[in-house]
Amino acid sequence: MLVTSALPYANGQIHLGHMLEHIQSDIFVRFQRAIGNEVYYVCADDCHGTPIMIKAHNMGITPEQLIADIGVSHKADFDGFLISYDNYYRTHSEENRKFSTEIYQKLRDKGYIKTRTISQLYDPEKNMFLPDRFVKGTCPRCGAKDQYGDNCEVCSATYDPTELKDAYSTISGAKPVLKESEHYFFDLPQFEAFLQDYIKNSGAIAPAMAHKLEEWFAQGLKQWDISRDAPYFGFEIPDAQNKYFYVWLDAPIGYMASFKNFCDRKGIDFNEFFKADSTKEMYHFIGKDILYFHSLFWPATLKGADLRLPNGVFVHGYLTVNGTKMSKSKGTFIQASTYLKHLKPECLRYYFASKLTADAVDLDLALDDFQAKINSDIVGKIVNLASRCAGFITKRFEGKLAAQVYDAELAAKIGAIAASVKQGYESRNYAEAIRAIMGLADEANRFIDREAPWVIAKQEGQEAKLQQVCTDGLNAFKAIITYLSPVLPEVYAKAQEFLNDSLNFNDAAQPLLDHTINKFTPMFTRIDPKDIEAMIEDSKQDLQAAANAAPAQPKAEAAAAAPEYEPLEPEITIDDFAKIDLRIATIIKAEHVEGAKKLLRLELDLGFEQRQVFAGIKAAYSEPSELVGKQVVVVANLKARQMKFGLSQGMVMAAGPGGTDVFLLSPDSGAKNGDRVH
Repeated sequence: MLVTSALPYANGQIHLGHMLEHIQSDIFVRFQRAIGNEVYYVCADDCHGTPIMIKAHNMGITPEQLIADIGVSHKADFDGFLISYDNYYRTHSEENRKFSTEIYQKLRDKGYIKTRTISQLYDPEKNMFLPDRFVKGTCPRCGAKDQYGDNCEVCSATYDPTELKDAYSTISGAKPVLKESEHYFFDLPQFEAFLQDYIKNSGAIAPAMAHKLEEWFAQGLKQWDISRDAPYFGFEIPDAQNKYFYVWLDAPIGYMASFKNFCDRKGIDFNEFFKADSTKEMYHFIGKDILYFHSLFWPATLKGADLRLPNGVFVHGYLTVNGTKMSKSKGTFIQASTYLKHLKPECLRYYFASKLTADAVDLDLALDDFQAKINSDIVGKIVNLASRCAGFITKRFEGKLAAQVYDAELAAKIGAIAASVKQGYESRNYAEAIRAIMGLADEANRFIDREAPWVIAKQEGQEAKLQQVCTDGLNAFKAIITYLSPVLPEVYAKAQEFLNDSLNFNDAAQPLLDHTINKFTPMFTRIDPKDIEAMIEDSKQDLQAAANAAPAQPKAEAAAAAPEYEPLEPEITIDDFAKIDLRIATIIKAEHVEGAKKLLRLELDLGFEQRQVFAGIKAAYSEPSELVGKQVVVVANLKARQMKFGLSQGMVMAAGPGGTDVFLLSPDSGAKNGDRVH
């Protein structure tokens, strides 16, 4: 089988949110290899797009140099976390250029590529078209300054970037002009029937994710703009002048390119994996934020190009730390390299595994629980089990294990969990596998506590029993650490050396008898709370260093020299304020808005009625379900506005500068829905 992880974007460092996915996929791969399957595991840096071009320019280097430097850093981080890629490559490669061109030409020749002229804002100083996020200005609805070109983070309004007042390019500060350009579109609607069948019937998409994708079909599939105008860092479209493939056209093709690069070096038949009737298996691990790219655009692209389809698209949720989204100011936005300065990679691997299921739910890294679980499970229950038994075998029996099992019941339990452990790994429900393994660890430690080899060792004529009891304990350790080998590869390697055996996964329950082991040496150390504290402090320092190193972003003169605080609005009278009817409401439903980058749809209970509000708070609340049940303050007499996503009947009130720093206002306890705020 071929297994891939989503491609990290090559304009920033790897953080623990990235590591959630790469650890998840690596455990799956290591398990498949452990049971004897042939697995190829590849990834790459996603190297194209305007942000990379702009960042390289601001740094005074070429995009090629930027992605080369980032690539080295990314690979070091993945190696540090023991991610076992066969090939870690880049999308800016000749293999990817070739595949992107060939796939595009097949789609074009079959009539799946359409062209039409669109109008876009253009930077007259940089001579480039501006993506929405590279245009800022004053919101045409509420008048808030420095809002992005597609959505206001203050009033949640959505609009076309041409509607912005006092618009300016965030690249040069120049006032953009409107300019027409011919763009190339992939005709996704032609694939609607195929996609409906693939999503519902192939088994590649989990039912919950298939249900989520129904929202796209309900809205009607749209043609997908796959072109960008020069200047742009990417691959040129072969039959168009100064036109480039949009990054999301060639990014997933990067899976193919990375694998082809590996196949060419290893003499593997690449075509056997990607031909339309391939019997090989292919699985993608992705985050839920890119579900539609991998479950709609990517399968349709493959189908249109007569290539094989994925057998599975495995989706995970986001990572939170201490119950909230990762925070740079709190030091919980932790880079992979910062973590590795202070803590062992297997601590995080084990903690993630103990929490991961096959569902796309968010996972919380609760640092107190993290410390307690690692110290209790890995050190206290697993490594300590070996330590409690090894000394007696080494000192009293010259390292020789007993020739027979002492406790048949414990031996039976060791074998009994094999099926559930394998099923847990296979289904990516790692938490179930860990529960079964740690259940065995608890049973083995109870056995040692009950038999008390330290007591037996003081008794006359009990040498045989002592040897057998300790042998049983070590065979339980053997099974536990072998079952955990996909999660704890370094501890597993140390256990192989200690037990003087290869520790085959499929034979984990087979006891070592009449077998000589080596002297036990420490395999793992406890987490010191000071290490976690130091990591948090280091993360704050990393943030400051990044802020100091970041180039200044040019702005238009009117937007320059912003004060440290937001200036007060013009003075109003009490009569002006009395016109605003603020009411208390409870959020009874919150969900993402398909196709909206910054909006959440909220259903509010005002006591006397229920309303729908679209709020631009998505960046601050990545998991909408956490808002359900929260009381908020609502501008109840704001004129309803018809947005393209539906009717918005009010506005929830929040504090903060916007983006990820948005904080919904809540009343003191005791306030009831419908109460007026005075």
